Amino acid sequence: MAAAVASSSALPFASLQPNSSAGLKNAIPLSPPTFRATCPRRIPPLSCVAASTSIEEDNGRRGRYADESIREEAARRDHALPANFHGFSAWYVPFGPSSDPNERYSLDDVVYRSSSGGLLDVRHDFSALAKFPGSYWRDLFDSRVGRTTWPYGSGVWSKKEFVLPEIDADHIVSLFEGNSNLFWAERLGREHLGGMPDLWVKHCGISHTGSFKDLGMTVLVSQVNRLRSKPLSRPIGGVGCASTGDTSAALSAYCARLIFPPLSSCLPTVFHSHNSSNPSPMEPQSSPLIQTLMGQKTAAIEILQQFDWEVPDWVIVPGGNLGNIYAFYKGFSMCKELGLVDQMPRLVCAQAANANPLYLHYKSGWTDFKPVTAAETFASAIQIGDPVSIDRAVYAIQKTDGIVEEATEEELMDAMSLADRTGMFACPHTGVALAALFKLRESGVIGTNDRTVVVSTAHGLKFTQSKVDYHANEIADMVCRFANPPVKVKADFGSVMDVLRKKLVVKK
Repeated sequence: MAAAVASSSALPFASLQPNSSAGLKNAIPLSPPTFRATCPRRIPPLSCVAASTSIEEDNGRRGRYADESIREEAARRDHALPANFHGFSAWYVPFGPSSDPNERYSLDDVVYRSSSGGLLDVRHDFSALAKFPGSYWRDLFDSRVGRTTWPYGSGVWSKKEFVLPEIDADHIVSLFEGNSNLFWAERLGREHLGGMPDLWVKHCGISHTGSFKDLGMTVLVSQVNRLRSKPLSRPIGGVGCASTGDTSAALSAYCARLIFPPLSSCLPTVFHSHNSSNPSPMEPQSSPLIQTLMGQKTAAIEILQQFDWEVPDWVIVPGGNLGNIYAFYKGFSMCKELGLVDQMPRLVCAQAANANPLYLHYKSGWTDFKPVTAAETFASAIQIGDPVSIDRAVYAIQKTDGIVEEATEEELMDAMSLADRTGMFACPHTGVALAALFKLRESGVIGTNDRTVVVSTAHGLKFTQSKVDYHANEIADMVCRFANPPVKVKADFGSVMDVLRKKLVVKK
């Protein structure tokens, strides 16, 4: 278990402090600041300035002053517009269909749970967003891909209106996360899954700290940055978390401060309980906080975008604390409700058999949920027996006619190794999702031609020891059917060629 703590001085404001215009006053323009806004085709003129991905001079060059950073450029652009130009907004509400419809909180309130002690959700003002057709949002989001204009180069903040619509650009803390690779796993499908030509893996782990947690952390830390500029009754001095690794690494990167690594994991399943409201100057980061899920949901929108706004048939997500499966549901459902797409994919949540409370709940017909004592699993980040977001996950699965599947340790390691043979280099958590895919293909639930996306939540380089042990056949009570053990070779050319002749099969 690793703990990450960031002090208030560490939250990076870059070069422009909130409510500060010093950088702008000292800027010397290259030429008189006569700007025109450039917008993609079909974007309504009314929203052109606020939604623009860049502001250019009349000669076609980017309109940034000589000593102006991209953050300062964004601040100048935003300060030139009326406050909340479009009227887009969002707020906290209690999660669940039976919650009080009149209970809601500002996103600027420091609140962790509803009045009844339940989880929170974020509700956007859909009436304001729906004033623009789905084609507008598709074109707008597409126009921001690959840009350096702050903050839209981020895969999260390129969907800013769907995340935190009211936050100022100079409060956003971003490492230009997101925009991750959609890996065409055609070879894996062809050789091991009966010929799936439309199989894809969304590599959310190809990110700054090697996991999908970056997508949520940019939103959480940005919102904390915004709150620090406001007169709070209890000022926020920093952000902290308890984590098996991914969350603390992401939090430390975005706060750029401290991390305290222990010698080994301790109490690996109990830190996901609900003690998050103690009177402390620290802002806790954990799965109950809905802000992180608002960033993670952009991976779902990004999948639609990468398919030219066509909806896949299936999306398979590994699940532990179960916030991510709900985040994907939120992303897909928001796009459907606002007309970007006309349907939803079916969601599959894949759990390790050693930590499978949602799977058991699903197999029981959704009778009373019972936590489990999670046993050790190679998929350590989802080794959770009492997930915080159980109700969110059940809701997401039920709303999408979804499925929950499990994978044993041997199944997840075999699936990971088969994927690695095709050049994927998967993490064990992706192995859980891939093993679920193997089972659903074998049972005929997922068809040969179904467009299927497996979500990879972390980078394989974070789990090299498990791969070494598997291929060396050093895992107790495991057959390691697809092991590719290392071969000792003498340091001469002839010995190397002898080994290659035995290993390589040359087609004639």
